[in-house]
Amino acid sequence: MAQIDDLKLKFKNITIIEKLIVVNIVIFSLGYLISTLAFLFNASSDFLMDWLTFPKALNDFILKPWTIITYAFMHSGIWHIASNMIILYFSGKYFVAYLTGKRVLTVYFLGAIFGALLYMVSYNLFPAFSGVGDSVLLGASASVMAILIAIATYIPNMTIRLLFIGSIKSWWIAAFLVLLDIIQIPVSNSGGHIAHLGGALFGYIYAIQLKKGNDIGQGFEKLMDRIVALFTPTKKSPLKTVYKSKSTKKTVYTTSASSSKKPSQAEIDAILDKISKSGYDSLTKKEKDFLFKAGKE
Repeated sequence: MAQIDDLKLKFKNITIIEKLIVVNIVIFSLGYLISTLAFLFNASSDFLMDWLTFPKALNDFILKPWTIITYAFMHSGIWHIASNMIILYFSGKYFVAYLTGKRVLTVYFLGAIFGALLYMVSYNLFPAFSGVGDSVLLGASASVMAILIAIATYIPNMTIRLLFIGSIKSWWIAAFLVLLDIIQIPVSNSGGHIAHLGGALFGYIYAIQLKKGNDIGQGFEKLMDRIVALFTPTKKSPLKTVYKSKSTKKTVYTTSASSSKKPSQAEIDAILDKISKSGYDSLTKKEKDFLFKAGKE
């Protein structure tokens, strides 16, 4: 029990991006464990794919509506999950620093939804896919692309250092990956690349609107908060110490938890403006710590 409690504490203290990566890896590992057990007992493990991957047919989706989310946590192999998690880690790190951790969940889930819907519409609309039989979608790529494109759109001139290449602007990386998906649609994994573009499109729209002061994901965030609240036990308020002030005879209340000043949007915007002009490396340690703290709010 002590080990389980220790793992829970460690999971609670890691960043939201690291939590997403852990959840993806755990689900991937459980899938392989179930497949191994099914093989040993000469049984089928196809039910996992049938119930958690996103189908192209609308009538199948109506029977399994949860798949529009669950497919984004399923992966077909080691390379598939490894490439997605690497991109998620690095793009998500910048996203959380500039746009807060709560928004990364919104973009992750809405990117998955947009990717799945574009996949379904494309496979039922374009003649090129009329001869395709049963087809399903799986993988976090649409969600990852949404996060990557969103931060690249929000801070396009941010410089990122790549191994063997050197410093490169974030929007160059985003444009290259989008172009790569477009040209690979006729080659292989058409549905996957179309879903990537759906996620990328949402990430772009989200960032553009956010720069204008419109948070189009706010409604989804409120919905997530309500769902989480249903499964979260009500916490008792901190104990309060009550005493009489000798000088004023007034009752004074002191809570056990100290309050701290929340980062203001104006301060965050000033730092982001500095990054867009001079790059992330130009920030002082205090400014980097400030952004990190803002990302956790």
